[in-house]
Amino acid sequence: VCGKTALAKEVFGETLNESRDPDRPPERYTARYYLKFNFLEQAFDRLSEAGFRMAACSSTGTCAFDPEQGGPADDKIWTSYTEYVFCRD
Repeated sequence: VCGKTALAKEVFGETLNESRDPDRPPERYTARYYLKFNFLEQAFDRLSEAGFRMAACSSTGTCAFDPEQGGPADDKIWTSYTEYVFCRD
């Protein structure tokens, strides 16, 4: 979760874990929160209920090691990053 703290609390309530940035002012921007959901769709449902819509999505996957260069040759070498951007009119 990245953005204004008060807005994140409004949308996610008690499912927002604040332990990574506990000493911030209410309106300060932060990227140190995470959600306590087991499934990503739960967060999307909360955002939709609060009037948000998905504006963009970006995903990458990279290989951390080359097996031919002596690195591991299993699925543990892959890392991925996905970013979803939501906005409210």
